[in-house]
Amino acid sequence: MIRSKAVVCGNGGAGTGRGALTHRLCSETVLILLPPSEGKAEAGDGPALDLPALSFPSLPRQTVLDALAALCESPQAQSVLGLSDGQAGEIEKNRRLRTAATLPAGELYTGVLYDNLGLASLSPRAAARAEESLLVFSGLWGLIRITDRVPPYRLSMGVKLPPLGGLGAFWRRSITPLLDARPGLVVDLRSSTYAAAWQPGDRAVAVRVLKDGKIVSHMAKATRGAVARSLLEGDADPQTPDELAKVLDDLGHTVSLGPAPSGRRPWVLDVLA
Repeated sequence: MIRSKAVVCGNGGAGTGRGALTHRLCSETVLILLPPSEGKAEAGDGPALDLPALSFPSLPRQTVLDALAALCESPQAQSVLGLSDGQAGEIEKNRRLRTAATLPAGELYTGVLYDNLGLASLSPRAAARAEESLLVFSGLWGLIRITDRVPPYRLSMGVKLPPLGGLGAFWRRSITPLLDARPGLVVDLRSSTYAAAWQPGDRAVAVRVLKDGKIVSHMAKATRGAVARSLLEGDADPQTPDELAKVLDDLGHTVSLGPAPSGRRPWVLDVLA
């Protein structure tokens, strides 16, 4: 078992302040990839959006913001965004993105996975690990950390956003070189829609949730949140799929690691719900 080093990343001399410190990735820390959630806080209470202050500022977020703003002024917005009549109010939120109050992403997302992750109740040590290890994939922001301040929005990675096309493919072009340059184990808790934005290959372990021998969906969100919490609270930094399976087993999860994958496919770790 490899003990956590409580690593703090510097910024290589570029920029100042907290935002600059989060632009780099520590190679010593396991990356835990999360989807966002459809459930979100209704409003923030902080300053307006500051794109350059977000982690990974090289990502083309302004391009997506501009395309979304244009869409939300057109009658096609509800259809393209996949909204029901009862969700049409989400379009107005998208229109106010540049001026709306923000909140940390870890407080914005309120779905089942995030309920079971329980960021607000993590120990101080685990909370520090969460800031470094957790990466949230987003149709609007591409890739953010839980400390990045963003406003409530509605834009799934599965949307084909005019004129950019499918957002999974759009973001993959810029996220892939960014994350491929960072070595180390990746724990993938994303849904397939968000996995399209980066495919880390055989250094990743995709977590699959089973109940009674069958893959489950809604319950999977709760289990994935619990797995992420265990890894953050546990005093270990697994560096291989086998080490990850052992760590989760030691932490009380019933797991089974699949055989070594062929090609650049990820490993698969089954977790019983």
